Amino acid sequence: MTKKIIVNGSLAYDRIMDFPGYFSDHILPEKIHVLNVSFTVNGMKEKFGGTAGNIAYALTLMGEKPVICATIGNDYHRYFDWLAKNGISTEHIRRIQDDFTASAYITTDRADNQITGFNPGAMKYPSCMDFEDLNPEETLVIVSPGNLEDMQRYPEICKARGIDYIFDPGQSLPMWDGRNLVQAIEGCRILISNDYELDLIMNKTRLSKDALLGLAATVVVTRGELGSAVSTQDGEMIIPAIKPNKVVDPTGAGDSYRGGLLCGLVHGHHIEHCARMGSVCASFTVECYGTQDYSFTAAEFNERLDGRR
Repeated sequence: MTKKIIVNGSLAYDRIMDFPGYFSDHILPEKIHVLNVSFTVNGMKEKFGGTAGNIAYALTLMGEKPVICATIGNDYHRYFDWLAKNGISTEHIRRIQDDFTASAYITTDRADNQITGFNPGAMKYPSCMDFEDLNPEETLVIVSPGNLEDMQRYPEICKARGIDYIFDPGQSLPMWDGRNLVQAIEGCRILISNDYELDLIMNKTRLSKDALLGLAATVVVTRGELGSAVSTQDGEMIIPAIKPNKVVDPTGAGDSYRGGLLCGLVHGHHIEHCARMGSVCASFTVECYGTQDYSFTAAEFNERLDGRR
């Protein structure tokens, strides 16, 4: 039985700029305390991003019909057009008329150094989704980085209603205290993070990885080109990364991994196979510039999954 997938997280515009020089040539170390600099860039590209958008996009490529649970600002039109083009419902996206959509302004120099300004905008507001009409046996929720109130509230709702959920604190970790983090992790089907984030989780909760497995049924740790590790009470499995044809931009690979993983889960596959599906999905992402600019066919996906290329 295929389940409905609820993707909670953020929707954002990524405004990407390239500086044709080096930041270091324009920053005087002895004047760092009175810094006042301006960098003229070569132009700007706007990309669709945010954890909810990225994960939902990956799921759609996998043939699923995810439901995005997030907020968006009064400049939502371009993003809604993009979602409609890809067959992704906007029904449960809350529009905030008095603010802009969350935006990241990323400037990269020739040495790949980055300066980023982030405006949370509409992400400051909770998405206020109603879970009452969801059938617990037919629903899987992923709670990914976005509005903190959502991230704390939705795990409690899922537990109260008996809905399976995946907890993915990611970039939101600096905003959590140990007690609330333990409450969100306890009872989740999967705790997922990268290896650096796992260290932050253990530091904030003062719990070992084994202790975290007493709270979550499974812990999945992504490790970039080193693949991922899946830990359960039965032990740990190392899932190798799928080698892409080329590496253009690794941004968003973690979100696409989650999309592949979720697709495997709702189709009842073993967690090891689900993690392999995540690795395959991520391999396509890094071949393109932008987090929602890649694509693949079912045949191309299965070819990598089966190791035929």
